[in-house]
This record gives sequence, C-alpha cells and structure tokens, in this order.
Amino acid sequence: MPELPDITVYIEALEARLEGARVERILLKNPFLLRTAEPPLSSGEGRRVVAIRRLGKRIAIGLEGDLWLVLHLMIAGRLHWYEKGAMRIRAPLLQIEFDRGILTLTEAGTKRRASLHVVAGAAQLEEHDRGGLEVLDASFDAFRERMLERNHTLKRALTDPTILSGIGNAYSDEILHRAKLSPMAQTKQLDDDEWRALYEATRGVLALWIERLRADAGGEFPEGVTAFRDDMAVHGRYGKPCPVCGTTIQRIRYADNETNYCPRCQTHGKLLADRALSRLLKDDWPKTIEALESARPTREPSAGRRKQRK
Repeated sequence: MPELPDITVYIEALEARLEGARVERILLKNPFLLRTAEPPLSSGEGRRVVAIRRLGKRIAIGLEGDLWLVLHLMIAGRLHWYEKGAMRIRAPLLQIEFDRGILTLTEAGTKRRASLHVVAGAAQLEEHDRGGLEVLDASFDAFRERMLERNHTLKRALTDPTILSGIGNAYSDEILHRAKLSPMAQTKQLDDDEWRALYEATRGVLALWIERLRADAGGEFPEGVTAFRDDMAVHGRYGKPCPVCGTTIQRIRYADNETNYCPRCQTHGKLLADRALSRLLKDDWPKTIEALESARPTREPSAGRRKQRK
C-alpha cells in the first residue's frame, strides 16, 4: 500500500500538473470504485483544480466550489499520468480528463479495494482524516504523548492511522530496524533513550524515502510505486542478510501481511513466534538465532559427488 513517502511524491507530481487545470470529463470504468452517490461524480466536470491534499494514505483533489475527489489506493491501486493526445492508456478503473492531460487509476489483481469518494465541503472532507499525528511536523513530546495514549505493540502503534498519519507495514519495518526496537515491544515499556531513538528513526526513515522517491521519479510522474524495494533494510527481505549485522532477516506472518525484522539488531537474538509455524512446531520452534542455525540441516553431497570422493 502506498504510504506517506509514496503519497507525498504522488501529490507533488499532481500539483505540478493539475493546479489550475480544468476537468473536461470523468469516466468511471468500474462502478465498484465509487463509494458515494451524492454529489454525483459528473458534478466535477467543468471545474478547475484548486488544491491537492494528503489525508493519511488518501489523496484529495479539491475542485472549485469546495468539491473534493478523495482517492484511497489501498494495496494495489496506482495512479498514472498521460500527456494530452496519448494514444495508448492502460485499462483503468477511473479516467479523469483534464485540459492538460489524463489521470487514471488502475488496480492490479481481481480484488477491488481502491475507493473514490466525492464529497462537498470541509466537514465531509475531514471525515476521511483518521486523525493521526503528522510526525514530520511534530515535536518529540507530542510524538511520545500520542503514542502513549494507548498501550500497543510498537508495530501496531506505528501503523494505526488514528495514532500516526500515513505509516503502514513497509515503513514501520524500516523505522523499527533503524531504531533497533522489537516490533512486539509495548509502548509502555520504552525508556527515554528508546523513545528518542524511535522518534528520530520515524522522522529519518520517512524523510529519507521521500528524497529517494523524488530522485527515482526525476521530475516525471512516479511509476513503479511498490512496497518492496531492493534498498530497504528489512521489509520484504525475509531470508536475506541484515545490511547492518549480516544476520538472516526473520518474519512474523499474519493475514495478508508480514512483519520483517532482524533478530540480532532488534530483539537481542530472540526469534519472535510466527503464529502459523510456532503453532505447528510447538516445542520445536527455535527461540534464538543459535537454535535456528543449529536446527538447519547440513546439505548432504549428491550421489555423484559421493562416488567421486570414493
């Protein structure tokens, strides 16, 4: 799912192309994308873009008359920009034609989770803001106070949109690795140094990836938006070496997501229980890096190699 850095770069690209642009036509290619009936989607036609905002992981395009198109890309939704007169357009769920070009929304796979809401006025728009703290604008004290309002694991607290704005599965993994903290640590358990490390890591990781994604786009409209990047430290790198200490990255799997972490950098050598595997293995579940390494079978030479040795 595109998170704060990805959405920030999307918005910058949209601002450069859409501010002041007039909507000529809106084509809804899949009716399940639209989640509202009033105001009608067609009411956006003929209006000019006056603002573009990020609401957590949502993109809000403001039109004249205080009308807003609120897009939530969810896991597989992506935006694409085509210059005026483009001949080939990837099959979209939504196509918005402006006097300057065409914006489309596509969604990979068969599940339709992306959404579009058409809302009128500030009050309706604010209903789509989950109220999470904007970390890049927040002081250390405000960050710690918000995170301590409820006792959660750090992973859950970082990704709860009512606590922090715009952080999801991918960047929370990166934040916790940089802070050297376990994803299962409780917010009530952190000392002052750990809180400072978490605050600095959160701001540092988000700022770093905004700059990297800007550089990757190179002034063009961002394509190839993904939650899995080769230069991430731990997210999506299960089974690969930690870039800091070389220890094999581990994971905790649940539903459609997984948490990736380094057991040496983050959990003092302890392996966190994977719900599915730990239930299956029970007492045989390795609890430390050493136990995991010793449990791995050594590779036997092939029959051909055994004959050669004889």
